[in-house]
Amino acid sequence: MNETQTKKTGKGRYKKQNGGVSIAKNAVNSLVNGSFKSAKSVAKKEGGKGALPAKRKNYAKSGKTAAPQKNDKPIRIIPLGGLGEIGKNITLYEFDGDMIIVDCGMSFPDEETPGIDAVIPDFTYIIENKDKIKGLFVTHGHEDHIGGIPYLLREINVPIYATRLTVGLIEGKLAEHKALPEAKLNVVKPGQTVKLGKFSVEFIHVNHSIPDAVGFAITCSAGTVVQTGDFKIDTTPIDDKVIDIARFAELGKKGVLALLSDSTNAERPGYTPSERIVGESLANLFRNAQGHRIIVATFSSNIHRIQQIIDEAHKCKRKVAVSGRSMINVVKMAAELKYLKVPSGILVDIEQIKNYAPEKLVVITTGSQGEPLSALHRMAFSDHRQVEIMPGDMIIISATPIPGNEILVSRVVNELMKRGANVIYEKMYDVHVSGHACQEEQKLMLSLVKPKYFIPVHGEQKHLYKHKTLAYTMGLKPDNVLVAANGNVIELSGSGIKNAGSVQAGRVLVDGLGVGDVGSIVLRDRKHLSDNGIIVVTAAIDSVTREIVSGPDVVSRGFIYVKESEELMEELRDVVREVLETCFESRIRDWNSIKTRVKDGVAKFLYQKTHRSPMVLPIILEIQ
Repeated sequence: MNETQTKKTGKGRYKKQNGGVSIAKNAVNSLVNGSFKSAKSVAKKEGGKGALPAKRKNYAKSGKTAAPQKNDKPIRIIPLGGLGEIGKNITLYEFDGDMIIVDCGMSFPDEETPGIDAVIPDFTYIIENKDKIKGLFVTHGHEDHIGGIPYLLREINVPIYATRLTVGLIEGKLAEHKALPEAKLNVVKPGQTVKLGKFSVEFIHVNHSIPDAVGFAITCSAGTVVQTGDFKIDTTPIDDKVIDIARFAELGKKGVLALLSDSTNAERPGYTPSERIVGESLANLFRNAQGHRIIVATFSSNIHRIQQIIDEAHKCKRKVAVSGRSMINVVKMAAELKYLKVPSGILVDIEQIKNYAPEKLVVITTGSQGEPLSALHRMAFSDHRQVEIMPGDMIIISATPIPGNEILVSRVVNELMKRGANVIYEKMYDVHVSGHACQEEQKLMLSLVKPKYFIPVHGEQKHLYKHKTLAYTMGLKPDNVLVAANGNVIELSGSGIKNAGSVQAGRVLVDGLGVGDVGSIVLRDRKHLSDNGIIVVTAAIDSVTREIVSGPDVVSRGFIYVKESEELMEELRDVVREVLETCFESRIRDWNSIKTRVKDGVAKFLYQKTHRSPMVLPIILEIQ
């Protein structure tokens, strides 16, 4: 890990004692009232010297952050993932022969991808241009932004630039993958700028559901593009580091060519609540759980949530055990890097919880999305080696189900309740808040940055279109707002924004050690097998006499229970014999043609009898 050579552009942090929180609150309020001009003007009104960090003022005077001279060469923005979907975020920037990448994430499989472990972006275009790529910049350490990095490094060993915690999470992820080239990881602090080729990238602190999240101001001679990353505006964050709205306002005052902004919560009006709301709810729930064990399921990356759970457990004089591989790894890493403050002696190994009374324990676990292999799922179905659910256990699911996971979560909740547990989930109490901006915060960002062009990113199609309409209400013209798709080549210059074609983009499926070897045909077969099962027909034929020497034998898997369907199976064997004899009489000697006729005959017969269509696999052996 190297401390990268950077150029300081200011601290970009508010301090509570200097009125930073109240400045942020009044900035937000003034937008709602329709009177917001800039974060700088609000800050000045609040109290003079607290308006902007002094060093940043001096840099502005010296011209070190002055906008570059514009030219007619366009900057090209090519999203290869993250548009029209939640997950696998990756964006390529290209200018005058140089390229940089922002984020490289993954997404999780759904019911359309049975047996798949992960979904990553298609790196074809990146590989084709690997000699032009100067670096990879990462906004934060969530899987949908870093999960694809190990697979990218197999193709191109690009230097990586990220904040300290994000680098720590990337290191942990790379350690899980063997035979990778040594990664060039560079730690960058918010407020610093990295210059690579014709690009300079400034790191700007934002609030999210993980510490050390940043947005980027990406500058070249075509202008400045601001990409927010995942963000919310939390004026009372757990770590007291408020989003650097003043820096966004400064950039907006100097002139921003385009804004790429988080669209995840574009359908939600108002503001996203502060993370501290969860802490207050947890305090009440812990008090109500006196005499019972507490189990809290949350995302392993939500370090602020984990901190609040540990703090509340310490107040209640309870020990804390951690369950789930990713949770154990993240807690260990975050504690070592001082992002998590763990009181001495409070953590106990999950293997040792039997030595403590239930009312003296808090278990923090993975599985808030009901994942079948997660620790909470195994607890619910009595398959966890150390934790057995007992009547009276208070189980808090501190997360909102990701779209598509609702059924999985409900199944786990139901099983936990069957075992007598008191299950608390997000819809019942304030045990979860989002890490993404709602409409008023998205409007505030647009007002701060004042972009010439706007491209909504990070969301399904409905989120992107809703964010587009919000931009219209903020005064942007329809011709200056572009809803793009993965693979689009977006060209930006002072004279306009346009879709200049497309490049190869899509998804690559990861199954075990195989990357990209499972395609649409394999998925179709898997779905067919899961829906209707398989029938295997085998027969041995004399190559000279063309007579059936053995069989036909029929094997059913996932279609019918053979012992209860002997009559149907015998009829099926008769059908196979008739098809083979017909082939012999017709002097058909091509084995592929014979197999096809057997397959079609069996499929037709079974559909007539059962109205089901199992996969039919004929195996014909030729005996010399």
